Amino acid sequence: MKILVINSGSSSVKASVYEIGRSLPDNAPPAMWEARIEWLDKHAELVVKNSSGAVHKDQITVASREQAGRDLLSTLWTGKARIVSSAAEIDAVGHRVVHGGPHFAVPVVLTPEVRSTIASLSAFAPLHITAEMAGMKIVDDLLGSVPQIAVFDTGFHRRMPLAAAVYPGPYKWFENGIRRYGFHGINHQYCTGRAAQLLRKEKNAIKLVICHLGNGCSLAAVERGRSVDTTMGFTPLDGLMMGTRSGAIDPGILIFLVSQGQMNAHDIDTVLNRESGLLGVSGVSSDMRDVLAAMEGGNERANLAFDIYVHRVRAAIGSMAAVLGGTDAVVFTAGIGENSPKVRRAACSGLEFLGIKLDEERNTHPIPDADIAAPESRVRVLVIRAEEDWAIAEECWKLTQATGKACAAD
Repeated sequence: MKILVINSGSSSVKASVYEIGRSLPDNAPPAMWEARIEWLDKHAELVVKNSSGAVHKDQITVASREQAGRDLLSTLWTGKARIVSSAAEIDAVGHRVVHGGPHFAVPVVLTPEVRSTIASLSAFAPLHITAEMAGMKIVDDLLGSVPQIAVFDTGFHRRMPLAAAVYPGPYKWFENGIRRYGFHGINHQYCTGRAAQLLRKEKNAIKLVICHLGNGCSLAAVERGRSVDTTMGFTPLDGLMMGTRSGAIDPGILIFLVSQGQMNAHDIDTVLNRESGLLGVSGVSSDMRDVLAAMEGGNERANLAFDIYVHRVRAAIGSMAAVLGGTDAVVFTAGIGENSPKVRRAACSGLEFLGIKLDEERNTHPIPDADIAAPESRVRVLVIRAEEDWAIAEECWKLTQATGKACAAD
């Protein structure tokens, strides 16, 4: 079966197609087709790649984000890199939904009732939920009655112990849905399974600290295949320093700034989500590659931004290891985690007391999905490529198989 995966963001849409046979492969296969569209005002760039590796780029005029989504999906059967003759060849569609709120812990088929409940969660993540609902409507219009499935980025963390999930404010907060939800759950869950494969152990027999380090960053403590703690919270703003997000700060700072008349709610949202993190401290960029280049040029603020970043990652690794009572492996994943030997080296420096020791050659030149720990290291250090789209396709395949068997039984 051919499964289309859609990841609808606030300013972009990504899509990919996987073909899965009667059983799931052991490792993530490359997508048959990948496309991404990003837009600014009324102009956008559409990039499409098919399984042969052919890449096609087009500058297009965009009347609306809905039209952008339609243009992207229609290239599946009309573009130069098309892979199907018609929309009818798509068997299922999986959507990354950033927030499942208190309702959704596992992937679900998108019935009218489920869609209504997801729409009611817009207050948790207004830009993302709106974009994701729009993506579902585009599929309705272009692909008809094909099964659509929601896979939730918060789902993997929904069974965290209450001690990790409940904030120490008034208990009525928790009763009203204010709790630590955690994010990046799709990739944290994928990395859990892949780490078990690399370690040649069952998921329920290992303890992992997973470091998802990209433009957004979060750590998760995983025990017996289950998330027991994570750094992001009620929103993706909590926890580690990120590209433009501050991560955790003293809330008293905000009280002070508001009481002094320097900021309102809109200002706080803008500063903490868009003007902080690597960008805010370095004054150079939100991209770690640019920060590292500025450090090489002697930029002191870039140096400080890097030091704060790795200090917080290192502290979080120690915290997660403490929650677990020790760890079998530390996993680095996502853009920075996979591609920055300097960040990995600095993050692991000083953690020898946990039994962590890198192999410098392996860290500098890792192959995809590799163990970069020294042979004598008690704790393994893994670099695992993020495969969120494949993880969504995998969940869709499992759910459609289960649904099909249930229908056959009936």
